[in-house]
Amino acid sequence: MLLSLNWLREFVPYAGSAEELGERLTMLGLELEEIVHPFHEIREMVLGRVLTCEDHPDSDHLHVCSVDLGGEEPVTIVCGAPNVAKGQLVVVAPVGSTMPGGFQIKKAKLRGVPSNGMICSEREMGLSDDHSGILVLPETDRHGNPFKVGSSFVKAMEMDTEVLDLSITPNRADCLSVLGIARLVAAAYGLPLTPPEFKLEEHGADCSGEYAIEIKNPDFCPCYCGRVLENCTTEKSPYWIRYRLHAAGLRPISNLVDVTNYILMELGQPLHAFDADTLKGGKIIIQSAKEGQKFTTLDGQERTLKESDGLICDAENAIALAGVMGGLDTEISSTSKNVFLECALFKPASIRRTARRLGLNSDASYRFERGVDHEGMAYALDKAAYLMQTYAKGTVRKGICKAEPKPFSPARISFRPSRPEFILGMPISEDFCEKTLLALDCKIEKTSKEEWTVYAPGRRYDLTREADLVEEIAIFNGIDNMPSTLPKLSHTLEHCGKTEGQHHFIMRAKHFLAGLGMNEAINYSFVGNNDLDMLNLPKEDRVNIINPLSAEQDVLKTHLAAGILQSVRENIAHGALGLRLFEIARTFHKDEQSETTVKERLHLIFALYGNRFDNAWGNGEEETDYTDLRGFVDHFVADFLHLEAMRVQKLSSHPYLSPAVELSTDNGQVVGIMGRVQKNIAEEYYAKKSIWIADLELDTLEELSRGKKPHFTPLPVYPAVRRDMTFICPQEMPVKTVLDAICQSKGKFFTGAELRDLYIPKDSNERNLTFRLTFQSLDKTLEDKEVDKEREKIAQAVMKALNIRM
Repeated sequence: MLLSLNWLREFVPYAGSAEELGERLTMLGLELEEIVHPFHEIREMVLGRVLTCEDHPDSDHLHVCSVDLGGEEPVTIVCGAPNVAKGQLVVVAPVGSTMPGGFQIKKAKLRGVPSNGMICSEREMGLSDDHSGILVLPETDRHGNPFKVGSSFVKAMEMDTEVLDLSITPNRADCLSVLGIARLVAAAYGLPLTPPEFKLEEHGADCSGEYAIEIKNPDFCPCYCGRVLENCTTEKSPYWIRYRLHAAGLRPISNLVDVTNYILMELGQPLHAFDADTLKGGKIIIQSAKEGQKFTTLDGQERTLKESDGLICDAENAIALAGVMGGLDTEISSTSKNVFLECALFKPASIRRTARRLGLNSDASYRFERGVDHEGMAYALDKAAYLMQTYAKGTVRKGICKAEPKPFSPARISFRPSRPEFILGMPISEDFCEKTLLALDCKIEKTSKEEWTVYAPGRRYDLTREADLVEEIAIFNGIDNMPSTLPKLSHTLEHCGKTEGQHHFIMRAKHFLAGLGMNEAINYSFVGNNDLDMLNLPKEDRVNIINPLSAEQDVLKTHLAAGILQSVRENIAHGALGLRLFEIARTFHKDEQSETTVKERLHLIFALYGNRFDNAWGNGEEETDYTDLRGFVDHFVADFLHLEAMRVQKLSSHPYLSPAVELSTDNGQVVGIMGRVQKNIAEEYYAKKSIWIADLELDTLEELSRGKKPHFTPLPVYPAVRRDMTFICPQEMPVKTVLDAICQSKGKFFTGAELRDLYIPKDSNERNLTFRLTFQSLDKTLEDKEVDKEREKIAQAVMKALNIRM
């Protein structure tokens, strides 16, 4: 947001410097990026009067002019502009001044005639692209006072010499205008807020019924209104509007269009001017677009629309993409005379979705996306009509065309005056709370001594709860005035055992994984389409970036492997011999049913590479393999999530893993995959050894683990007894199948089993699985005969259940 200090002072009598104001606004939540001086390069230009203008004796297009610059004697300037004439008030770059771009004005001779300066056009001063001739000024300023020859051009035009470039956070839509920041400055400094006065004159018959406004979805458009102007003259805007828009970063177009942009920057209300002669049927209809409907916007581009896009239509055709951009067929042109001036309010989420999808991020959509002031619509519409009446010589018809299916209702907030002191941990008086809220234009009803009812103004979409009001009070009290002691937080036993938030769950998971000896990788959410193609991932659900940071970051990640493999490559390139990496992040998939058209899922990915142990003396050079990966996954599932061991099913194929196995719960719900990155893909990431990856759906696992609570079991005091048993079973029978059968047939002393050995005889389709069973009693020391009896019982049950032998 570019804020002109001069423009601000038209609303509030701030007398300090731009630097002081920037520092104060930063402390109020608006960060100052820099202070811009948009007209610094033309500061040496002065006003001059052309006393005489004669043809150059040796040229058919040059003129020899005598120009009064306010000095003792006029100066001679040779000018080639076709529109230079005697008596004009012009802008002169005197000898010794420097033009934009660095060109210095010196004394010269043009075809034998001395020239002591340069009469300038707007293009030469960097004010516009107009180079049809020199800039000819009016005789008086905007207040009716005559200009003085020899005075500074910048000062005489009251140009905005100091402009603050402010970074506005998304929640502060009320500060996206000069008036909005003026309100904040007035509240901060205790100054009066006095917007410039104007008097709108209406003529002719009442036009309120001339256009029937029909709103088909009140949630999308709570209010729509417009004024009718007749017999306007479309021409260049007065200089002060053009130069003010230039300082605000906008390009002047014509008086009618410039007025809508002026109000946009001054009051924060987007407006649109339609050529009324192109509107059909006396109707304005606000409705949803049809799926696949075509519409040509002001920039001449044909857009393909969706049902979620809003359209403004007349009785026959679409005339604007609601809240984003007008249509080409109804735009204001040089021949426009009659105007329908629109002022509307649209649902922010809908405008944001349309603007993002189509890549149309206009100043109007930027404000609609964040919310405009419902209460300020009438004032903005009248101010714009007044400016058009004044500078386009238009006749403003009586009445307003309006439909308001959802009238404004202020947010009603319960507020306890004692709450700020409790939350902030510092004394905050009740009087200060009241003074601050009133300065923010909130209305207060003191329903009781302990609790007030506060009504937020329509422009403050961010004030919805008591904590928001406390935040405003803290800001106006001064964040830098807060003591450095932490506030006291009272927790009772009622807080224990409550469901934790996802952020806390993720942080616990990260600490747990770091405790397992892993290192966290943090990557961008963006990767390249080439990265996903390399992993043979499908293209159908990709979310491509319209304006990517680079060609290597033009799509959102659909799999975390695309990011963590880049981390592996970077570490290998820096000489790492062994890696244990994990990343917790979101994947993004195209989903037309979602409000954002994107579905997000939280994933956890492991990546193991190279040496199993650190490269230190005494450690062997063993290479990580599937067992290491499986160990990390099993530890995380069992010890952190407190879930049963995952079922493992080998996959016949996978886009980038070979071999690969699928992880699922006992009821068959798939929760992840594990495997080795295919050799040809691993080589693309500089890997000389195997890369092992496990990708878990953390959203699903978190949901499954919710409510799981660890329980304490007393440690046994009697010794455990272990027995081994070997089963001969088919090679295709999973180890887990045998292990589950052992556990299901357990007796009263059986406490656990684990695989100890695996042997495959030569030329055999069977394999020997040796398990170690543990038996223990909480009450006594077991005797051998008790353990042998229990072991035999388990062996018989497993052989019978699985049809295998020992």
